[in-house]
Amino acid sequence: MSRIRTCSVLAAAGLFATAVPATAAQPEQRHVLLVSVDGLHQSDLAWYTAAHPQSALAALTGHGTSYTHASTPVPSDSFPGMVAQVTGGNPATTGVYYDATYNHALLPAGTKNCAGAQPGVLVDYTEDLDRNKDSVDAGQGLPNLPDGVLKMTGNPGTLIDPAKLPVDPKTCKPVYPHQYLRVNTVFEVARQAGLRTAWSDKHPAYEMLSGPSGTGVQDLFTPEINSVVGSGDWTTDNAATQRYDGYKAQAVLNEIDGYDHSRTTQTGTPAVFGLNFQSVSTAQKLPVSDGLAGGYLPGGVPGPLLRSALDFVDRQVGAFTAELKRRHLDRSTTVVLSAKHGQSPIDPAALTRIDDGALLDGLNAAWRAAHPGTPDLVAQSTDDDAMLLWLSDRSPTATSFAKNYLLAQSGNGNGITGAAKPFVHSGLATVHAGADAARYFGVRPGDARVPDLVGVVVPGVVFTGGKSKIAEHGGASADDRAVPLVVSGTGRGAVVSSAVETTQIAPTILRLLNLDPRSLAAVRAEGTRVLPGLGRQ
Repeated sequence: MSRIRTCSVLAAAGLFATAVPATAAQPEQRHVLLVSVDGLHQSDLAWYTAAHPQSALAALTGHGTSYTHASTPVPSDSFPGMVAQVTGGNPATTGVYYDATYNHALLPAGTKNCAGAQPGVLVDYTEDLDRNKDSVDAGQGLPNLPDGVLKMTGNPGTLIDPAKLPVDPKTCKPVYPHQYLRVNTVFEVARQAGLRTAWSDKHPAYEMLSGPSGTGVQDLFTPEINSVVGSGDWTTDNAATQRYDGYKAQAVLNEIDGYDHSRTTQTGTPAVFGLNFQSVSTAQKLPVSDGLAGGYLPGGVPGPLLRSALDFVDRQVGAFTAELKRRHLDRSTTVVLSAKHGQSPIDPAALTRIDDGALLDGLNAAWRAAHPGTPDLVAQSTDDDAMLLWLSDRSPTATSFAKNYLLAQSGNGNGITGAAKPFVHSGLATVHAGADAARYFGVRPGDARVPDLVGVVVPGVVFTGGKSKIAEHGGASADDRAVPLVVSGTGRGAVVSSAVETTQIAPTILRLLNLDPRSLAAVRAEGTRVLPGLGRQ
């Protein structure tokens, strides 16, 4: 059994030029810069812009449309969150539920003789795929690391070890992340229209964003965030996270200037490009870093470490907008600001840390005792602030057994101070199992990818065996899903208070580029609409 926890959230911000098609007298190329600030809540952005009215983030909202009730998909994690922004689809359509999942139809990595092989495999599209996950260049072998990482390849699929990939039983070949995605992306649509594309993210596995063709992102910069730096990785110290994010920010500045991410080749400014920031996410999750307390103060006010991270992001956004203006691209560029995911809990008093490992060990032991000779029931668990289980036995008997066992468990976790804190029902408010789990996500029962059990936590519950984190994401709570969404440019500030989804970013990007939003398969499948209210700018 593999238990994998990840962190990541989704953000995109905007400089909106105009939604009116260009005329013969207005032939300039349009650009969309997508910025995802992982972990950022709408409440964080509102607090920051009120406290810093002269900030770059305040300028974005002041020159754009702010969607104050935007929601991410469920699960609210980095992979489904980012995929939603560039495809227009939820997991039922994209097939992407998390970065570490299970597939009952694919074959284990390394399978050579596929005829008659037993299906069922962990699909691990994390840093574990890297040639060398301990190196920020993922094993490319660059000199002068870490600062030399900007020379990293723009084709990170070459840094993935194919021996670690699941195998397609039909072709008996490894399944790369981009091949796992069921629908196309805005990058592919832009490429088909002859436009240039670029993106920067945190693992080579984000080559998934290139879409099924594998060619959507021409320049993909993916320094490995979970590589070794100091005594941990880039996420275990917020100053290190900011340094890491700075590499991706420099890549975007190079692209604004018309170069590739490494500033080696002149390519022209991409039509669609951007990055994700991790600094806010780690500042929300770390109890303390750099001598500053992480997370939030009572009342949802960002604490000192989180304020530092927000200041950092603001400086980078300010650098982007200043460089766009210097290059005379500010009137032709829309900046879209959002987040892959939020983070829970905002209220530190709500935190209850529960050791999911002990719960799942108990579940497996109870199953084996009731069914001698059978393997562990849990084939894969991905538990952050939700519980996603894939079972070795998908029968109604097995899924009901798992649900009933978990709902019967009580014990003590620990709260924000580390003191014992009781929980019941394994910390779960609702459990969907078997066919009910499939209905929860909107797919047919028996779908090879859908979790067999989905546990929605009591607000504030975080599954972890230690005390090293005070927040997580990946669930369905408001703290996980209520992210900012700003489409910003030369218009006056406007607010749309109606509910929207981050899936609507994808068709909006295409509309801004005068491309057909219905070129996206997920838009056609789900009826995903362009964000409302942009015509007023």
